[in-house]
Amino acid sequence: MVSMTSNMIILRGAMASERVTVTLPAEVVQEIDRLESNRSKFILDAVRHELQRRRRAALRRSLRAPHPEGDQLAEAGFNEWAGSLPADDVDGLVDVRAGTPVRWVPGEGWVEGGK
Repeated sequence: MVSMTSNMIILRGAMASERVTVTLPAEVVQEIDRLESNRSKFILDAVRHELQRRRRAALRRSLRAPHPEGDQLAEAGFNEWAGSLPADDVDGLVDVRAGTPVRWVPGEGWVEGGK
């Protein structure tokens, strides 16, 4: 079981930190202590890893079931979309020479390959 309560904000450099209380089983704390002397750093690393894992999983779900607006964007085409942005937003937005060519397949989503 994990429970958290927020009770303070600590400023370190430019990044604000918030103190939380986390309740963990004693054996988990002992295992953390065997591996890392700084519990906070260990838990921060673990939380960041889990957040990244969940973002990747959400992206994979999104790619398997694309949002309906993806069809509209694909139909409009990148150039039309880029042309609709304010000029200062377009510069350096995308290097079209980099990356992998992809194309939109209705019902499938983005797939590798040109037209």
